[in-house]
Amino acid sequence: MTDESENTEPESSDKELSDAVNEALAEVEVDEVAVLTSDLQRVQAEYSNYRKRVDRDRITANEITTAIVLSELLPVLDDISRAEEHGELSGGFKAVADQMIAITTKLGLSQFAEVNVAFNPNIHEALMHATSPDVTETLVTQVLQPGYKFKERVIRPARVAVTDPEK
Repeated sequence: MTDESENTEPESSDKELSDAVNEALAEVEVDEVAVLTSDLQRVQAEYSNYRKRVDRDRITANEITTAIVLSELLPVLDDISRAEEHGELSGGFKAVADQMIAITTKLGLSQFAEVNVAFNPNIHEALMHATSPDVTETLVTQVLQPGYKFKERVIRPARVAVTDPEK
């Protein structure tokens, strides 16, 4: 009987060893799948972030280019404005001027030039300065040259005359 019991022990221990090896291999395979899945998710997230960054950079580059072109057109718009003030804007030239203004407005260019508003150094450039007892804060009292914005970004500040309160 001892011979049989000795023979079953190695067989059961071989079976236990085989089961343990199979279980360890299954865990290793599961870990490899988990690792590969994790790597794939990381690569997908990196690609998604890259695509968003490229799209954002493309939009920014487009806006900067448009702002540069519009800033080059500002002297033309100033000339059109002066011609209109002097009554020299008529006929075919008026149609071209109106079309130029419509196109720049469509692209997002807006003119600002208000009088009797608080002076803001972010959007105004003070060229003349006066004092008066009639004002309580620094006010824009005259617009010498209008300013322009492109999508809330100041392309050219308004050139103005300001009046400060007397001290």
